[in-house]
Amino acid sequence: MINYILNKIFYGFLTLFGVVTVVFLLFSVLPGDPARMMLDQKEDPEQLAQIRKNLGLDQPLWKQYAFYINDLSPISFHNIDENNTTYTSLSSDKYNYTKLMDFGTNEMVLKTPYLRESFQKQGKSVSTIIEETLPNTMVLAIAAIIIATIIGVALGIVSALMKDTWIDRVLLVVTSFGMSIPSFFSAIIIAYIFAFLMHDITGLNMIGSLYEVDDLGEGKHLMLKNLILPAITLGSRPLAVFTQLTRNSLLEVLNQDYIRTAFAKGLSRKTVITKHALRNAMNPVVTAISGWFASMLAGSVFVEFVFGWNGLGKEIVNALNTLDLPIVMGAVLVIAVMFIVINILVDILYGVLDPRVRIK
Repeated sequence: MINYILNKIFYGFLTLFGVVTVVFLLFSVLPGDPARMMLDQKEDPEQLAQIRKNLGLDQPLWKQYAFYINDLSPISFHNIDENNTTYTSLSSDKYNYTKLMDFGTNEMVLKTPYLRESFQKQGKSVSTIIEETLPNTMVLAIAAIIIATIIGVALGIVSALMKDTWIDRVLLVVTSFGMSIPSFFSAIIIAYIFAFLMHDITGLNMIGSLYEVDDLGEGKHLMLKNLILPAITLGSRPLAVFTQLTRNSLLEVLNQDYIRTAFAKGLSRKTVITKHALRNAMNPVVTAISGWFASMLAGSVFVEFVFGWNGLGKEIVNALNTLDLPIVMGAVLVIAVMFIVINILVDILYGVLDPRVRIK
């Protein structure tokens, strides 16, 4: 098991390296100039050149990429420059580091990964921005996955136990419809119906985040009602998937020989389903839940933007509009890390649920 986990971690690092490379190269071919956007309408050639130098945008693309990997790497190399005048200078403002070795005018250090500073929010580090927005996205993703899991598994069990009835057929049609609707489209429809047309009945708002400042600006207040519509919207597609997956998996397990043996021994239908069939049927569902939860961190982008939810997804959209590369890179990297960690934890949980996996 340890060798398996170490192998997954190794391939996880390769995946992260690939993600960083692809996103960096994609941004390099996008039209627009981050330095010009920082100056807004005031285009001064001298200021433009200085900003590009400060951000390292005056360097060749391969060197910009090498500098970024150097910032991310726990072990990195930097110029020895007390005045901090070069782009690769070692600075305590950027890193918490420990010096390992000197190489002439360069030194090798052990440090925390540095995600740089935002282009547009000057002086604010990407790490700080992620710390402020990621908790809201996590709350939204957790609420959505809880709704999708509880309702989806329950409907899947009902559909399997009532196979070929009108209830089963209705659930299959509804879930198929739910899987086919893009999240940005369902977000607009749900917001319009339940927060605009039915606002007097539901009392829900079209936009709003977890915390809101009151009209007097005296402080933040927890607004849990703003979580309802985004969580339902984000959880609608995985709910449909979990329903069909639970149904199909449970039907397959109920046809196994050991289930027939359990019924032959006189065990009640409830006991056979809850203690024998359902546990084995949940293995693929657990795998799907983990994958969807990780995907929600990325898929929440459109939902957060439509509902005005102040999370990491909304921050990514704003960063894309302003070509704020450090925020996009940092956010994508954090999401990728969480995706890999969740997959490793689920592999371990999968072995706990099914002893045959541990043997393999």
